[in-house]
Amino acid sequence: MQPRAAKRPRHAGWPFATAHGITHGMDLWIVFTLFAAFAQTLRFALQKALGGAGLSPGGATFARFLFAAPLASLAAAVLYLHMGVAVPRPDAAFVGFVLLGGVAQIIATELTVRLMALRSFATGIAFTKTETLQVALASALVLGEAVTPGAGFAMAVGWAGLICLSFPKGRSVAFEPRPVLYGLAAGALFAIAAICYRGATLALEPAPFFLRALLALAAATLLQSVVMALWLALREPGQIGRVLLGWRRTAPVGITGLLGSLGWFAAFALQNAAYVRALGQIEVIFTLMMSAFYFRERLGLREVAGLLLLSASVVLLVLLAR
Repeated sequence: MQPRAAKRPRHAGWPFATAHGITHGMDLWIVFTLFAAFAQTLRFALQKALGGAGLSPGGATFARFLFAAPLASLAAAVLYLHMGVAVPRPDAAFVGFVLLGGVAQIIATELTVRLMALRSFATGIAFTKTETLQVALASALVLGEAVTPGAGFAMAVGWAGLICLSFPKGRSVAFEPRPVLYGLAAGALFAIAAICYRGATLALEPAPFFLRALLALAAATLLQSVVMALWLALREPGQIGRVLLGWRRTAPVGITGLLGSLGWFAAFALQNAAYVRALGQIEVIFTLMMSAFYFRERLGLREVAGLLLLSASVVLLVLLAR
């Protein structure tokens, strides 16, 4: 009689069980980042269109979180029950990272909505990408995760592309002050959110990375929905009703936002946030395509030059990371 085979853990055959158990783990964070960037481009396009639905920037921001929170919570619960693994009890570090990251993302998202109303869709998003170098610096200071010189060069090339995209059309110099301030502030806040979300996923180790990503995402979106609901109830009470009544237009914003956030959180659980956000600059390329083909916004020579530099930055970063 042959001995009975040892019982495998319920999650042993799950493809997202652990980061180290995947042969091409370094490539997996790239896949998640590209998916997140594309989904986020769709979400910003839908969010920009909400201006015609009678929603304020706060209302459009609330739509982004309201429909994502229950879906993220349900997905996290289903995955947890399926995998049957023990999850570390959230500690003060996890709660702090989620609180700070969630609030920073709320403000950054609203600033981005306001920014897109001032400039073209493509150029507005480009301003927020100033976060890349800020993430690299903050990641080294807060989490002790520095980038290599080669990756730093790739980020600098991408930064040059963003500078090209930041100049107004028809002028050789001088920035428009309000878009620059909104963009820099949004970039800084997105950087804080990225570092905090990376920290939140690390705080749940040694749970499988995809479960950590979903749990952190569910906690963040629930917090953001509550905070935004309280804020709008006090400052813009009519906006909550408009978001709910216009669910056919607002729900897609939440769903695409959820998909994008899931990609970011999964990538953060696997890789240094600076690398993730640097590769995430490819979102600007997706945005330029959306700007030209969907919003019919003409691109100038500087924007084309910025596109080429950003493309070179992304390709170089991927090659160095692999």
